[in-house]
Amino acid sequence: MASVNQDNVPGATGTAPSKKSQAPAKTADSQSVLKRLQSELMALMMGGDSGISAFPEEDNIFCWKGTINGSKETVFEGTQYRLSLSFPNDYPFKPPKVKFESFCFHPNVDVRGHICLDILQDKWSSAYDVRTILLSIQSLLGEPNTSSPLNPQAAQLWSNQEEYRKMVEKLYKPPNA
Repeated sequence: MASVNQDNVPGATGTAPSKKSQAPAKTADSQSVLKRLQSELMALMMGGDSGISAFPEEDNIFCWKGTINGSKETVFEGTQYRLSLSFPNDYPFKPPKVKFESFCFHPNVDVRGHICLDILQDKWSSAYDVRTILLSIQSLLGEPNTSSPLNPQAAQLWSNQEEYRKMVEKLYKPPNA
């Protein structure tokens, strides 16, 4: 038996129901989000991309831990960083919240690990997946946007790669430390 919302029944409150038409919001039910995340996990595991990985935290498919390695021939070569990824209930229509858990001295990463990356904000597309996110962050390490920094000190030092590398080495803490 269907339930009736008394607010929309004419006469129930003395007003007629609203005739406004609203565009349906893009949402995903939890089952489809679950399937999408399971599919992305499988693709990531089978993909064999070097230097990136991510897995759900314990038994929560909506919270993942990831790692990215600094790319060769960049000031981040030989480093590895831990990330947290938190997926909203309306993923993939909204981006996950991604944050560095390891300290990362970088123009587009603040001291709390927040990342300034367009695909995690206004340039998000539901076509992106965890692999795309991790590869984009890995690429961002070696190619920062210094014109819009979250860390002005790192942005200023970026032009001197030798000094920048020294600062990365000074501040870097391996994941097991």
